[in-house]
Amino acid sequence: MAPPIITEHGYVFDADAGGDDGPWVQFNARGLTDLPAPVLPEGFRFVSGGDISATEAVQAHRAAWPSSPLTEAAFDRVRRTWPYRADLHTLIAAPDGTLVASTIIWMDEVTRTAEFEPVGTHREFRRRGLGTALQLHGMHLARAAGATRMLAACRGAPAHSAARNMYYGVGFRALTRDLPHIKVAVG
Repeated sequence: MAPPIITEHGYVFDADAGGDDGPWVQFNARGLTDLPAPVLPEGFRFVSGGDISATEAVQAHRAAWPSSPLTEAAFDRVRRTWPYRADLHTLIAAPDGTLVASTIIWMDEVTRTAEFEPVGTHREFRRRGLGTALQLHGMHLARAAGATRMLAACRGAPAHSAARNMYYGVGFRALTRDLPHIKVAVG
């Protein structure tokens, strides 16, 4: 239910965007207690964002999201953006050195809250537990940096359950969601 101020200004719930197949976003939260240890397949290892070049970071990102427009110049801007920290930018390298999973953890030291954004795995390496291991390792890093709570956003509609289920698999639960509204044109 929208706050009255929204409807007073002519906005109505967008049933298409907010429906079971819509692009609405769900925000998820998890406390950083009772964290299992991450388990990687044999030969895989964690890598810090400080250990890779912008080129490698972009390649890892685009392997997870092939249509992403991320460029090296854009990633260099990400690295200069507060509160980016290379020690909280975590990746997984395959035995041959290929970067196959990546996440950036954004840490707010005041609220002691950290957020995964984004989390992705190379399409050829999915369904091997890498996303789970990456998140668990990241949550251990966030807790060591002082965080007590972790956040993650994903598409929330039932038709788009893959990311939500990945987050649920490591203990996240729904916190809130978008309620998309549109303004109906008069006239």
